[in-house]
Amino acid sequence: MKYPRYIMPFFGFLLFLSGCGRLGTIPSCCPEQTPATWLMNHPYTHVSIGSADFVLMVPSSTTFVYLLGIVTVGIGIHFLRTRDSHASRLWWGISLILWGLGALLAGTSYQAFSYEIKCAGKIVCSWTSWLEIYYLLCTTASVNAMILGVAHTSTEGSVRKALTIYALVNTVVYSIVCLIGAFIPHRFMVSFELMVLFTGPGFLFLFVINLSRFVKHKTAVDRSLVITWVFLGLVMAAYFIYFGLGITKKLWENGTWFSANDVLHIGLILWMAYIALGVSRDIRDLKPVSPIAD
Repeated sequence: MKYPRYIMPFFGFLLFLSGCGRLGTIPSCCPEQTPATWLMNHPYTHVSIGSADFVLMVPSSTTFVYLLGIVTVGIGIHFLRTRDSHASRLWWGISLILWGLGALLAGTSYQAFSYEIKCAGKIVCSWTSWLEIYYLLCTTASVNAMILGVAHTSTEGSVRKALTIYALVNTVVYSIVCLIGAFIPHRFMVSFELMVLFTGPGFLFLFVINLSRFVKHKTAVDRSLVITWVFLGLVMAAYFIYFGLGITKKLWENGTWFSANDVLHIGLILWMAYIALGVSRDIRDLKPVSPIAD
């Protein structure tokens, strides 16, 4: 696969951005966290490698999110290696690689090195970082690449064109909003919640498309994809329920760390396993309808 010449300059531009702006001036909340309270509220360990000494935060959570990133990138590479001439497999591969890279970026800033990135040497810890901005951008682009994959698997004509335009516009608009928010800086514009508002409708569109097509044609690929979106919905529901009940804090008060993010990341690992084992074999560009055999 040949990549456009602008890919490396683009990543160089993103690296340049990380040294710009006042993103780190957004204080952590709520309430504000100092380096001392950050360490008090999370498990951590001191690590020494040669002359380097740093604080590794939430080791178990770091393991889960890095595993998610590695597994997802691996599945994405599998899609690319087995794509043949199928645009659907190409877009699924791109989507999963971006999702995996986003998970690795998130794991680095939210979990593993959160203290070093957000708190070390500061009076009040920062709320976010440029690594998290790149995570948000990667994840949004990933979801929209997934939409393009399904567009080639389950739609054609005007519907495919509409999905393609939607995915492109959604990616560009979100990227502009997020980057402006990073430079202003503005908390909500670089928040996880805003990213969900941009990506959530896309998953809803995919669920409706695959469900309606499965009801009408009983195709194997649409059955697999309906299960995929339901599975993801259950994972997200488990995350929000666990978070809403405040279980993380209750467990940590008793010396056990298992956060809402752990619920999310373990659920997503299982989701990715289903995509690899239950969905990948069915992803092909749209052909004449072939109903599931009775």
